[in-house]
Amino acid sequence: MTVETAETKPLSIGDIRSSIASGESKANAIAEASFEKIEARDPQIHAYLSVNRERALEQASRIDDLAAKGESLPVLAGVPVGIKDVLTIEGLPATAGSKILEGWRAPYTATAVQKLEAAGAVVLGKLNCDEFAMGSSNENSAYGPVHNPYALDRVPGGSSGGSAAAVAAGMAVATLGTDTGGSIRQPASFCGVVGILPTYGRVSRYGLIAFASSLDRVGPFTASVRDAATVLGVIAGHDPQDATSSPLPVPDYTADLDKGVAGLKLGIPSEYFAEGLDPEVRAAVERSIDQLRSAGATVKPISLPHSRYAIPTYYVIATAEASANLARFDGVRYGFRAKDANTLSSMYRRSRDLGFGAEVKRRIMLGTYALSAGYYDAYYKKAQQVRRLLTEDFLKAFAEVDAILTPTAPTPAFKLGEKVDDPVSMYLADIYTVTASLAGICGLSVPCGKSSEGLPIGLQILGKHFDEAMMLRVAQTVEALQS
Repeated sequence: MTVETAETKPLSIGDIRSSIASGESKANAIAEASFEKIEARDPQIHAYLSVNRERALEQASRIDDLAAKGESLPVLAGVPVGIKDVLTIEGLPATAGSKILEGWRAPYTATAVQKLEAAGAVVLGKLNCDEFAMGSSNENSAYGPVHNPYALDRVPGGSSGGSAAAVAAGMAVATLGTDTGGSIRQPASFCGVVGILPTYGRVSRYGLIAFASSLDRVGPFTASVRDAATVLGVIAGHDPQDATSSPLPVPDYTADLDKGVAGLKLGIPSEYFAEGLDPEVRAAVERSIDQLRSAGATVKPISLPHSRYAIPTYYVIATAEASANLARFDGVRYGFRAKDANTLSSMYRRSRDLGFGAEVKRRIMLGTYALSAGYYDAYYKKAQQVRRLLTEDFLKAFAEVDAILTPTAPTPAFKLGEKVDDPVSMYLADIYTVTASLAGICGLSVPCGKSSEGLPIGLQILGKHFDEAMMLRVAQTVEALQS
């Protein structure tokens, strides 16, 4: 069973802004229509955890007032957006998909969300996700799984499954997700939308409920490359409230989109086309590579030899950082507190045991072990050393090529329940995405075809640090060649 998807060609960001500026449309009417779509479709998909009609319509009314006065409209004027529920909005729920934050309302708004609203976007609500962004299928949410709009018996990918599914089903024009090891790119691939992993430090993490602080990144989902470039340009930039955000100026990411790929050198790493890659995914990705070659790009084989160590390296570093970050959720300051505890220590234990799901507890235990006395050097320190080798692989490759092309995921979307009892198999769903996360480079997934069952397939484009413009230029060509 399927529902309407992004293939119905929803209005673009530019279309919405132009129609409001001309008086053809009202931001208020666009917001109301979005809520009607959510009411009609989301019972099947479960992308939204909460909606806030009052806040959204207030923002829409501000845009309509500007238009009525003939004033210049901001770039995202009236654009309906959804926010992954690991990003805070003052006064609204922020569950991170976890029971332990049930009922908690954020006292401040994430910088990326502030920037969206300052640019005129209308925030419809908060989106479902794997608990604390830990998962590859969106089945780890304490509030139930998200269903893939292309096939309701399939996963949307994770952890930002709600963000990807909302765009694919037309329940938002743009959404924000987060990516720690593939949590934007993999669901973008599974749901047939565009999803961007910005360079680490390009977008502020202020207001993001942390999973792994050296890996977490905030990025957009949209139905087109141009819209993704537009949203990235809005949310990118230095933030004094995030010490890891970069002071580098933000370019106009839409400026070079239509330059094509003639003269560019594109690298194809052999390690990403080995055993385990679904034949239909391989065929779709190789077809896109051939099209780029025909469009004037030079395609050359490259090697990223340490990629085979990426999954174990990631699951040491990410779990270690999660163990430290999630120590703050103890039943005292946030959300859920166990009622059947009669001492402080039992309250801590019971609250965390009942409040966290199985996957989160698994990762906390793995990370605590990796950081424990006698094991730190053998695991966490060693993983950081391997991380450096992975980064050097990319630096060497980018000395020879302008961008790197790989599959985003080894398979199309798998069935709900198919991998929930096999954590290692689930972790391998991110085998092509964790390397960029560890290296801090930018990446995106752009649709490049469909399987024989009609399931979307994504092409991953990786770029140099802070070279999102080049990556988007290649993606725009891929998108154009698909139409």
